[in-house]
Amino acid sequence: MSDIKKSKVAVNLLGKVRIVLVNTSDCRNMGSAARAMKTMGLSNLVLVDPIEMPNGQAQALAAGATDVLANAKVVSSLSEAIADCGLVVGTSARSRTLPWPMLEPRACGEKIVSEASQYPVALVFGRESSGLTNDELQQCHFHVQIPANPDYSSLNLAMAVQTLSYEVRTSYLLSMDDAQYERSTGNGHFIGKKTSCAKSEDDELYPISAETERFYQHFENALKTTGFIGDKHPGLVMTKLRRLYNRARPDVKEIKMMRGILASIERASTKTQR
Repeated sequence: MSDIKKSKVAVNLLGKVRIVLVNTSDCRNMGSAARAMKTMGLSNLVLVDPIEMPNGQAQALAAGATDVLANAKVVSSLSEAIADCGLVVGTSARSRTLPWPMLEPRACGEKIVSEASQYPVALVFGRESSGLTNDELQQCHFHVQIPANPDYSSLNLAMAVQTLSYEVRTSYLLSMDDAQYERSTGNGHFIGKKTSCAKSEDDELYPISAETERFYQHFENALKTTGFIGDKHPGLVMTKLRRLYNRARPDVKEIKMMRGILASIERASTKTQR
């Protein structure tokens, strides 16, 4: 592959990384987040149901990243924002009642870069005051928490975006060959061991978020058919099953197999009821 083609592949990889801001209340934070993204080479910004749309104040804080802000996609729900993503990582500032698979920021950057060549990936940030809801966090494969000072862990939205975008860029640079690296940084000096983050051809292909959600809906319907859970009160069963399958992270073939099993259970249950 020529140097020009390699460079385009690298740029396209960062283009697959999606920064998702959920229900942001202050448009100035959108501008600051856009600036944080662009300094790390990221440009794909999605705004989920923003309380205030970007305006002149947001553009002022975006500084030279007004293009990122202008090209931001606005959607009404998190599920819409991540429907085509194969990896979704949600940011969480506190421990939840029900533990979820966690990533450290460095591991988060590595995983995002390693999977971005396969499908779009998303880093999801919640509301300034309350973060992401439990329902929103359950739509994520992993959670990431920035290990800030426990005595003063107050990070604003743009700071969080900057920190995790930096980890993505660090892993991206470490995944390059020497020639690509020098073109992207302007020099060959970097503290850290360069290792490849690319997926091999033998690695599993994971389903996108929309396919995973269809699997969970199928699972819930099958459990209702068998009477394992009630129609109106599924309780914590589906939440715990989501956690279980997120931890196992089945690939596309395994999801198809599971749906085939669920279909056979539904058929058998229907025959029994007759």
